[in-house]
Amino acid sequence: NHNIRPFLYIQMLFLTSYLSPCCIRSSYIQWQKTYESLSDMVVPRSTKMIAEDGEGGLFTVTLFRKVMEDFKAKARENKFIVREFFFDEKELKCEREEMMKLASDKKQQYGPLLRWLKVNFSEAFVAWIHIKALRVFTESVLRYGLPVNFQTMLLQPNKKSTKRLRDVLNAVFKHLDEVAAASIMDASMDIPGLQLSNQEYYPYVYFKIDLSLLDCS
Repeated sequence: NHNIRPFLYIQMLFLTSYLSPCCIRSSYIQWQKTYESLSDMVVPRSTKMIAEDGEGGLFTVTLFRKVMEDFKAKARENKFIVREFFFDEKELKCEREEMMKLASDKKQQYGPLLRWLKVNFSEAFVAWIHIKALRVFTESVLRYGLPVNFQTMLLQPNKKSTKRLRDVLNAVFKHLDEVAAASIMDASMDIPGLQLSNQEYYPYVYFKIDLSLLDCS
C-alpha cells in the first residue's frame, strides 16, 4: 500500500482502479498483452507496475465499474489474481507511522536481545544436547533391554560420506534388528507398528543433531 501514489489510483463514479499481482516474472509480458482484452471497457495503456519483489510484480489497471466482475473472472482464468483497493491517504499515513515506530522499536531492542542471546545460548545448547543424550539412553534401554550394554558415539561425517557411513553402520549392526535392517534394503516393505515414511528408523538407535543454527552465514 505504501508504494501506491495518489495519481496512480483512480476512483470515480464510473471508473475504478484494481490491483493485479502477476505471481511470477514470466507472466509480465502476458499481462501487458492481455489485460486490455480481458473485458470490455478497460482503459487502454492504464496498467502500471507499482511494486516488485523477487517473485513477481504488482500492477494497477483502470476500467469501468460495470465490467468489474467480468474482468475479475477473466483474469482468474488467465491466472491473474485481482484485488480491489480503496485509497485512503489518512490510513496510509497511519500505516507508515506504525511501520516507522516498529522499525525504531526493533533497532532499540536488537542490541539488548543480541547480548542476551550470547549469554544464554551456550546454556540452552548444553541443555539441548543433554536431552539428546537422555533420549539415546532411554531409547536404547527400551529397545535392547537390561542390563545396559551399549556405547554412545557422536559422528560428524561430511556430506559426501554420509551415505557410505550409513551403509557401513547398517551392515555392522543389522543383527540388532533384522526386520528393520531388511526394511532398509527394501524400502517398499511395510512393517506393522513402524511408520518408516514419517521417521528415520535403523537397527541402531539414532538421533540427528541439526547444527545449521550455528552457521553464521
